[in-house]
Amino acid sequence: MISIPTIFSSLPLAQAGDAPAGIFGHPAVMPVLLIVMFYFLLIRPQQRQRKEQAARIAALATGDKVTTTAGIHGIVHSIKDNTVMVKVSEGTFIEFDKPAIASVRKKDSEA
Repeated sequence: MISIPTIFSSLPLAQAGDAPAGIFGHPAVMPVLLIVMFYFLLIRPQQRQRKEQAARIAALATGDKVTTTAGIHGIVHSIKDNTVMVKVSEGTFIEFDKPAIASVRKKDSEA
C-alpha cells in the first residue's frame, strides 16, 4: 500500500525563489485585465448610447414621429426647454420629459 506522503513526495514543488513564468503570472495583471474588459464591454457602449440618445433629443423637430420609453407612439406637436408635447390621437396631447423619448423617426422619412 502506498502512503500519502509517498505520493506527494514525487510531485514537483515550486521553490520559494522561482519567478512566475510570463506576464500573466504576475498578481497585478489579472485585476488590470478585468478593469480593461469592463471598460470595453460595459462602460464604453453605455457612454455611446447616452451620446446617441442626447443627439436624438437635440435633433427633435415638430412633426417627427416618436416612441416613448412607455411605448406610446405619437407625433411631436411642440418642444419646450425640458418637455415635448406629443400628439397621440386627434385632439389628444401628452407632455413628456425629453429623456422619455426612446426613438425618433423624422417626418421626411415616411418609408
